[in-house]
Amino acid sequence: MEDTQIIDLFFERSEQALRELDDKYGKAVRRTASNLLKLAQDAEECVSDTYLRVWNSIPPQRPDYLGGYVCRIARNLAISRLRFDHADKRASSLDVVLDELEACLPSPVDVESDYEARELAEAINRFLAGLSYDDRFVFVRRYWFADSVKAIARQLGKKEGSVSVRLFRLRNKLKNTLEKEGLLV
Repeated sequence: MEDTQIIDLFFERSEQALRELDDKYGKAVRRTASNLLKLAQDAEECVSDTYLRVWNSIPPQRPDYLGGYVCRIARNLAISRLRFDHADKRASSLDVVLDELEACLPSPVDVESDYEARELAEAINRFLAGLSYDDRFVFVRRYWFADSVKAIARQLGKKEGSVSVRLFRLRNKLKNTLEKEGLLV
């Protein structure tokens, strides 16, 4: 079923919308949640919360890309759960992923306004747009979906070392790009 048809079902408040959403994007939502939340029970709760959040937000929202919209909600809910579960602790897999990017992204404390945050987001989007498909895939799978290096290597049919080196180079390239644009000091 097409995204527009599923969204129309949400506007009609038909429960079939949730079944169709799960059929089409359930695997991606579950993977997004389980990559961040290691306990299966937490991941399933996150999936349920995601569907509830989608149900409550459509309408009035009418997302252009339903898959990205749903996965973004799942990711944000999983991160919120991680923050809650690991308050005052440093042990989550997300911390490892974010630590890798720490050197090439400015601290949220340095971002004084929404305008500056939007500028940073636009710069990162331009950076991603300038990458090859494979580089963009590796970067997004690692830093958005929090896939392990091993999983990314398996998906690409590459060695883990090759993917690690690629990620290192991409982080350096992002850091240089942000420095040139004056977004990283």
